[in-house]
Amino acid sequence: MSLCVGLTGGIGCGKSTVAELFAHHGACIVDTDAISHQLTQRGGDAMPAIRDTFGAEYFTCDGALDRVKMRNLIFSDPIAKLHLEQLLHPMILQGARTLLQQYLCCPYIVLIVPLLPVTPDFRNLVQRVLAVDCAEQIQIERVTKRSGMNIPEIRTIISQQTPRADILKIADDVIYNDGDMLNLRNQVEFLHNQYTHFQNGN
Repeated sequence: MSLCVGLTGGIGCGKSTVAELFAHHGACIVDTDAISHQLTQRGGDAMPAIRDTFGAEYFTCDGALDRVKMRNLIFSDPIAKLHLEQLLHPMILQGARTLLQQYLCCPYIVLIVPLLPVTPDFRNLVQRVLAVDCAEQIQIERVTKRSGMNIPEIRTIISQQTPRADILKIADDVIYNDGDMLNLRNQVEFLHNQYTHFQNGN
């Protein structure tokens, strides 16, 4: 069985970049955000339930989930957020389990789960937890550059995510992504060697 590392961290910490670097070393990547996008694209398995729960006004003109509108709803309405999570999380979990079974021959697997600290079902899938961490100001700068969100919106999202200190408490390994790309590559390479060693020892 392949070692499965749960990769987590707050918005803008660089989870996708870190996962790409692990992929270059031969790791197989399972991204729960990508699974969620598949479920909520036009014709996605989650769309009928989303229509029943939230209404067609949360659809785009091409039949996919209107992510901006839904994001605005769930960050202003905790009940709506809970309903969306109850709807999507079992489907995402099943999708992740299916991919993990397909990747059993990989050197090791990196499972990207932003909500890993608060989702026991996903925690049960991993043998190690890897947190990607950086200062909040860096998170804000990165998200501002890559999205259309303003700083108050980003701060709202950060405030509703698991606090950095709590993420670090559950982490077996931490990558600090406040430096340059060379520093990030070196940290990933170090952990790649560790994970390869753990896997070969199984």
